[in-house]
Amino acid sequence: MGFNCGIIGLPNVGKSTLFNALTSAGASASNFPFCTVDPNVGRVPVPDERLDKLTELVKPKQTVQTSVEFVDIAGLVEGASKGEGLGNRFLSHIREVDAVAHIVRCFESENISHVMGSVNPLRDMGIIESELMLADLDSAEKKIYSLKKSVKGGNKEEAALLEKLEQIVKGLDDMVPASETGGAEIIKDVPLLTARPVMFVANVSDPSEVENDYVKSVREYADKRKAGFLVIAAEMEAEIAQLPPDERDDYRRELGLAESGLDSFIRNGYGLLNQITFFTAGPKEAKAWTVQDGSTAVEAAGTIHTDFIKGFIRAEIISYEDYMACGGEHGAKDKGKMRLEGKDYIVQDGDVIYFRVNA
Repeated sequence: MGFNCGIIGLPNVGKSTLFNALTSAGASASNFPFCTVDPNVGRVPVPDERLDKLTELVKPKQTVQTSVEFVDIAGLVEGASKGEGLGNRFLSHIREVDAVAHIVRCFESENISHVMGSVNPLRDMGIIESELMLADLDSAEKKIYSLKKSVKGGNKEEAALLEKLEQIVKGLDDMVPASETGGAEIIKDVPLLTARPVMFVANVSDPSEVENDYVKSVREYADKRKAGFLVIAAEMEAEIAQLPPDERDDYRRELGLAESGLDSFIRNGYGLLNQITFFTAGPKEAKAWTVQDGSTAVEAAGTIHTDFIKGFIRAEIISYEDYMACGGEHGAKDKGKMRLEGKDYIVQDGDVIYFRVNA
């Protein structure tokens, strides 16, 4: 699987509507707070034109796309870190995702109420960010308390974790998210909410509003946070998602949209998480795989099966461009475009790979 992404924000900002647009899952999207109590989860295949073309060329028995999982988390409110609005329950769901999409309402509407009584993106983002940091502060301080007891025994790893946590707490006291003070380095030990990569999504009512003042304020805030940023018309995308597949692209072209909300969301998500795609292709199956940029050949092999790590011999690599230009594997071999690489080879986006391993 590519990654899983939690969709968060205040109530009634369009989280479930966006979820519906991305997954066509028909999640409840009513106009009242806490409509979503338990998180809705939807897994969608990642569209990739390269895999489509590989399939046309190789004609395998089956094609397998990688996928992205979206988690629609209930709206957070001021005081969530103290349990307001079932906050503790909702915050726990965020700890289980790889990345966070923070949805911010950037449009006025007399028909859709706002939990704070007015539209104000900077205020709304500040509320959510503050609650996440307060929850992190509580978690970090509890972990520090327990570590101070065990560090007395001379455990160097725990001493290093304690030092890192104290640095993170200092930042949180100054309202600096854990992602900016090393939180990502210890996320497996202490699953801090603000250590996760975040993308701010400005939800507009119409694609023509991509430069309204609300959107500009979200973009500036995202830039300041060194976070991802995306503008999307969630309600319109949800409506398009209900059309027959063969009509969606035509309708988007009529609206002047270059790509679907799903494509844009996934592309930005891959960039946010620093992920790339490699392929395996043969008569039985053509498949897309997701790895971190900078992954070695043996690490990529391990995503297929953990036994491949121990039994790794070599990787036969053809770039996607060479694979297609040469008419497939045999043509690439004949023209010297296949490379034999060892376990330390750094996988490139679009590589078509055949792994040689000991059985």
